[in-house]
Amino acid sequence: MASTYVNDLRLNEMATGDASGTWGTTTNTNLELIGEAFSYGTEAITTNADTHATVIADGATDPGRSMYLKYTGTLDSACTITISPNTVSKLWFIENATSGSQNIILSCGSGANITILPGDTKVVYSDGAGTGAAFIDAFASLSVVDLIVAGDIDLEGSIDVNGTTNLDIVDIDGAVNMATTALVTGVLTTTDTQVATGGITSGSDILSDTDSTDSLGSTGVRWLKGWFDTLTAGTLTVGSGSVTDSSGAISFGNENLTTTGIVTAAGTSVFTNLDISGDVDVDGTTNLDVVDIDGAVDMATTLLVTGIATAATSAKITQVALTSSSAAVAWNAAAAANAYHVTTENTTFSAPSNPVEGAIISVELAQGGTARTVAWNTVFEWASSTAPTVTATASKTDIFSFRYNGSVWQEIGRVQNLAQT
Repeated sequence: MASTYVNDLRLNEMATGDASGTWGTTTNTNLELIGEAFSYGTEAITTNADTHATVIADGATDPGRSMYLKYTGTLDSACTITISPNTVSKLWFIENATSGSQNIILSCGSGANITILPGDTKVVYSDGAGTGAAFIDAFASLSVVDLIVAGDIDLEGSIDVNGTTNLDIVDIDGAVNMATTALVTGVLTTTDTQVATGGITSGSDILSDTDSTDSLGSTGVRWLKGWFDTLTAGTLTVGSGSVTDSSGAISFGNENLTTTGIVTAAGTSVFTNLDISGDVDVDGTTNLDVVDIDGAVDMATTLLVTGIATAATSAKITQVALTSSSAAVAWNAAAAANAYHVTTENTTFSAPSNPVEGAIISVELAQGGTARTVAWNTVFEWASSTAPTVTATASKTDIFSFRYNGSVWQEIGRVQNLAQT
């Protein structure tokens, strides 16, 4: 009876009475092939071949029998490697050591194939199912009780850890998807931008690794809101948004608040010192204990002082010229509280416009080159109910002052025949 080779290592199974006188040689060869099945083998693929056949020889040495099988050669496209016989059920470590950056595809029948990327090694086994034989990735779903790795781990797929993973150093080139909580008891250092779509919750401090070099947000990607019990900042810059306090207070301590925009306060603002180089626009009431003004104050409406207004120097109201047109002088009491008029024609002073009860106005009246007559509207009330006769002498001037009592302008002062300056 002839020998058969139906076992997974294709060893010579001698029939009874077979190999007379050579039984020892055949047995030694089988032992060598068994050793080869636990060894390392290399097989070259023809340059740029799209297909390659690895046949485990019957009863003879062959690299395809090796447990660790390295494929070499140069490829310009993926190469399909068919390993036969398709009845062999065996475990391999197969390395794609080809050059050209191409995949190798392992096949042993019409069943599933395995693709190995250039430079990678996979642990695979064949199921020996004949024409429908398949290759299976032995580590496709690997469950490990305890895994200790002294070197590197390169994962193409996913890793699912039910227990605790203790990693001294983790270098992640791609993305990390955490379904639950990642606990880092030491320092988590990242060299690129971290994105947290679900938010970040910290039970301790969030610190920069270097003082005064890093930013929280940027001009292009800003934070929507921030809630702080205490915010300490060397420089606080607010772009197009605002700083809003809903119930407490915003305190800058002994630091300066500088803005080129607008400071809006709906409630009460307390300042020890306030230096404003621009405008102050107050819609409501401003309560100031002490006001020290180095420059000018331009009041568009009324300034109400319920106490005493004290000026370190003399108060000045700019004098405004009044002109006569069609024998009438128009006088705006609000815009020209301190007025003067040089006669150019016989004229009448009309009732001042914009009167306010308690307002005081005055006018300096001088003759031009020719003496003119001056009359007054009946709204002017004179001492002894008699309107004065203005000085007709050239280079002389009269000054009249009035107070508005809500209905008429009462004369409160008169000086005439003064030298004109």
